[in-house]
Amino acid sequence: KMQKKERFFLRGLHHVNKKMTSAIRVCWCILLCATLFSCYESFDFPLNLNKVMKARPHLLFASTINEDNETQPKRNAFSNREGYSRYLVSERRKNKVLRMRDLILKDIKRRRDQEDSTLEAVTDDKLPFWKRRLPANEPGQLILIRSGESSWNVGESKFAGWAGDPDLTPQGKREMERAARLLIEAGYEVDVVFTSRLKRAIRSVWILTSEIDQQYLPVFKSWRLNGRMYGALTGLKKSEAASLIGTKQVQKWRNNIKEIPPPIDENSSYHPKKHRMYADLDESDIPVAESLLDSFERTLPVWEDKIAYELHVGRTVLVVAHSNAIRGLIKHIDGISDQDIQDVKIPRGVPIVYNFDSNLRPKDLGLDKLTHSQPLIRGVFLEKPGLLQAALKREDEWRQTLPDYNATMTRTKTPMTAVENALTKLVAERELEKWALTQVESNSDWEYNGDEEFEDEEEEEYNETPGGILGYQTSDLSDVVLEEVLVPPKPTNCLVMIRHGKTEHNKLGLFTGWEDAPLADEGRQEATEAGQLLKKHNFQFDVVYTSWLSRAIETAWLLMNELDCLWLPIIKSWRLNERMYGSLTGKSKRMIAQKYGEKQLKLWRRGYSVRPPAVSSFCLDYPGNDIRYRNLHDVRYSFTETLMRSIDSRRLILHRKLPKTESLKDCMKRVIPYYQVIKEEAIDKGKSVLIASSENAIRGLLKYLCDIPEEKIAQLEIPNGLPLVYDFNSKTVKLLDDGSGISPLVKYNFGLAGPYLFPQCVSDEECEITF
Repeated sequence: KMQKKERFFLRGLHHVNKKMTSAIRVCWCILLCATLFSCYESFDFPLNLNKVMKARPHLLFASTINEDNETQPKRNAFSNREGYSRYLVSERRKNKVLRMRDLILKDIKRRRDQEDSTLEAVTDDKLPFWKRRLPANEPGQLILIRSGESSWNVGESKFAGWAGDPDLTPQGKREMERAARLLIEAGYEVDVVFTSRLKRAIRSVWILTSEIDQQYLPVFKSWRLNGRMYGALTGLKKSEAASLIGTKQVQKWRNNIKEIPPPIDENSSYHPKKHRMYADLDESDIPVAESLLDSFERTLPVWEDKIAYELHVGRTVLVVAHSNAIRGLIKHIDGISDQDIQDVKIPRGVPIVYNFDSNLRPKDLGLDKLTHSQPLIRGVFLEKPGLLQAALKREDEWRQTLPDYNATMTRTKTPMTAVENALTKLVAERELEKWALTQVESNSDWEYNGDEEFEDEEEEEYNETPGGILGYQTSDLSDVVLEEVLVPPKPTNCLVMIRHGKTEHNKLGLFTGWEDAPLADEGRQEATEAGQLLKKHNFQFDVVYTSWLSRAIETAWLLMNELDCLWLPIIKSWRLNERMYGSLTGKSKRMIAQKYGEKQLKLWRRGYSVRPPAVSSFCLDYPGNDIRYRNLHDVRYSFTETLMRSIDSRRLILHRKLPKTESLKDCMKRVIPYYQVIKEEAIDKGKSVLIASSENAIRGLLKYLCDIPEEKIAQLEIPNGLPLVYDFNSKTVKLLDDGSGISPLVKYNFGLAGPYLFPQCVSDEECEITF
């Protein structure tokens, strides 16, 4: 089938024959040729697939040969629950590659019998020039990092294996911070991350992505990248195992590549079947014990099915896993023998970088780089192995001898801009003035009226109505709370929405929008308490949805940390971003009111269809200048942006149409359709869903779920860090009892549209929640 761009090219040829001036005809032909060329510049294939297929053998996905010597595709074994980068690659393009695989499966067995166990590629040079491919993108780079030191590696270390409990030690966290700094120094920009389902590896990913300021990256958590399954040795101290079984036998199990330890007992608390993180796997896929060779071979499908694909389309892939999982990948990439792979050592916290040719074969290193590598592998160590441990040891000595070392080296959790810094000091000074006025008696004629505090970003000055909070009569408030708001404990299947914790922008009254403001300390505390509240009520989730903004992602992380479910897939979408405030981004509400007037400010904030002034294409606040949106594929191309950027760079640059400003209506037009995706992927399949996002995105969800009118939705307030449990039976929102004895409707402000969230029920059956 011809692609859309190719059809556009053919239709364009017809228009060229119409009456045009010569200049317009030439420009039109150039545009058509550039559009046609763009079809092939990233992982697209020639139209005549059958004749050129053998030239691309490295695109093969995993395959295996059964006992009858028939080549069959190997079972993928990846669950739909995995948070894979589905929004990076279209389904059409993935299906195209799968169809290509089927056309060349017959040639696999012959190619795998090659002397070096690699596929013999038919290069383009062996084809006639009229059959050769147009030049494609260079393959991406592969970065391998071993996870940091865990609590089971300290002192009398234990066999960890698939035990998901050990977390990183302070030194392990420092190892990951150091690894991130090495990536920043070398200038690497990661596009997609792969890791295991174990806590120590996922925590390492969180630290790495936070340090490089790329929390929005898609993270794929695969059980195939778990550490070696040690069977009955899991959880035992190595010295204890040596005394019970014998040092010689234990060393044999550890170092012999084909020796398998005893299987794990089915009643053991470390058995994978007892953990929810492996509930989506078939029992035949779960190992009870593994040799080193078994753990190496387990990683091959994730390489062939996922990582190789991402590399070939030109993306930089980061793999954060365990020692044996990384050795398995290296063994396959470099073609190392079973005996030689035992001599390969993987240090913690030192990135290993691979560069590939067009056939996905690692490039050889120059002699000047051998000092930062090992003889058997062709990957480059960004730092000399062993240097990190010596540096961390010296750093511990400095911490003890230099009094200000900790304060200097501690990473600032909430960096501030100049505007934030100035307004924060102003708030502090005014607090000091209020305190001084209470201490000093003044006989002056003037009366001090404290300046109003900076309000929350989307919070309006809605006061209590004469009839009570949210328009309820005071006599009816207790009935509303007891029968309609509080959730019974122990839910098993639900939809929970939560707005991120407070940021410094929220506290200072700045328009945030798509600006990536981090959580304030208060916001982290709110997210942590929300996670503790969910845990108290026994909530368990199957999937987490969030935006591409770090404040929402970090909120989701803190919730998952308290719920002890770091392994959950996190699906990140720009469609759950906050409303784009255009040129108001980063400015305070007082600045806007002074420049445009209070009436115009209120229209921009609370008007349903009114858009603020748009940002310029060359402004830093325009999302198109942010690298996180370069992999966005579910919106159309922008002709004007493509034209401007192509002229500026003197080459074709296709640019997506990203919002330069949004009204509340525009924001909900992208949020509400995305809820249908969530519903089809998770809710309709009986999964428990957690959505961590910003206020206007949650407003859009509640508008659809609770049937809130357009003229009322702007009056809805969403408190920070408060879990909102949606009941599908009564179509209402329920709140969790925090044990304080204070009614949630009194404690929190939901604005004038709050009654739409908590309507009075006609019968007890309507109010009842059956999870």
